[in-house]
Amino acid sequence: MLSKKQARAFFLGGTLVTFLVFIGLTIYSFSKENDQTNKENLTAEVVRGKEIWESNNCMGCHTLLGEGAYYAPELTKVIDRLNIRYDGNGETVIKSILMSPTPWQLNGRKMVAYGMTEQEASDVVAFFNWIGKIDLNGFDRVISPLAKEKMNK
Repeated sequence: MLSKKQARAFFLGGTLVTFLVFIGLTIYSFSKENDQTNKENLTAEVVRGKEIWESNNCMGCHTLLGEGAYYAPELTKVIDRLNIRYDGNGETVIKSILMSPTPWQLNGRKMVAYGMTEQEASDVVAFFNWIGKIDLNGFDRVISPLAKEKMNK
């Protein structure tokens, strides 16, 4: 059994070591070698696409990088998924959905008809392209068995 003085020293020593490890890991994670944000490819179109995303409250239905609502599909790698499904025409599909004057419906759920201009739809696609290039540490390769079956059809 530790004396009161030994217990205090053990607690303070453990706290100090833990604090130093925390500071070291924080510095390591913010170092340039570990930057996974893809910020070097940020363009004016990407920024406008993000502003359109926010002003239309797309996150009210969709998720992006796992954040948002779960009513509609996750859109982090949407262009990659649609390119597989539509023979490399993922961007065209997204643009046509965003520019459609009537609500778009798939699987019984309707998406609002935004009726965007060609430029607005291109900006949103640029945003999706940019966000799809972020390094997700393998998250994008984790696929549920049900999704894998659908992708192989």
